[in-house]
Amino acid sequence: MTNTNERGRVTRINDIELYCEVRGEGDPLVLLHGFTGCGRDWKHVFGPEQLERNHRVITPDLRGHGNSSNPAGTLTHRQCAEDLVVLLDDLDLPRIKAIGLSFGANILLHLATRYPERVEAMVLVAPATCYSNAARAIMRNSASLDPSTEALAAMGETHRRGDDQIRALCRQPALFAATFDDMNFTVPYLSTITARTLIVNGDRDPLLPVEQFVEMYRAIERSALWIVPGGGHGPIFGEWREAFARTAIAFLARPPSPDIVTG
Repeated sequence: MTNTNERGRVTRINDIELYCEVRGEGDPLVLLHGFTGCGRDWKHVFGPEQLERNHRVITPDLRGHGNSSNPAGTLTHRQCAEDLVVLLDDLDLPRIKAIGLSFGANILLHLATRYPERVEAMVLVAPATCYSNAARAIMRNSASLDPSTEALAAMGETHRRGDDQIRALCRQPALFAATFDDMNFTVPYLSTITARTLIVNGDRDPLLPVEQFVEMYRAIERSALWIVPGGGHGPIFGEWREAFARTAIAFLARPPSPDIVTG
């Protein structure tokens, strides 16, 4: 069941209500936000109508984020990929292009490996093949910290399902750190991806080492790699915004010619 209004649509998917906005005309392009983000975060990356000129842009709030519910409380990347498949079926979209940031990029890895025929091309920003012990320690530490009043108020502006939703998101990094089967992409598994793939991240990411992205680049046959000098985790905002937007749009529009994309 789907309810729509002038701002977006809410679809009953699996056990949740998933909010999604659809704008523009043309080839379908799905944008998947990062952890604790929402679909509207992409306005900080792409200018007004920059994508809508040539694409039907689909921006969901992923399970437990923004305006989307998650009554069971469990949250995995694989689970969100299954939600996405149902959403694409509801929208009658058998094949898409996509851009994912961190959490969203991990979801695209699940989609592109479990359902390779559904993804034509994708841009993965700060995707993880797995989490190192150091990354797990950072996630556990993050979940142990009490968010400030200001941080809670800011999250309340984005996540509209109440305090329980926000508290669940604050606890989630520790649950990611304790799970080993959700993000565990081996080279043979990555090699099953058929989508044209651009991998993007900074060389100063404290969570994910550059070696992971090189491994992913070598495993995915139709891939390109852009390591942003001095960039941290997901360098697509602020000073990197314009270069990323230009590079991502160009990559999705045509196959890459060089192996390394420099923006």
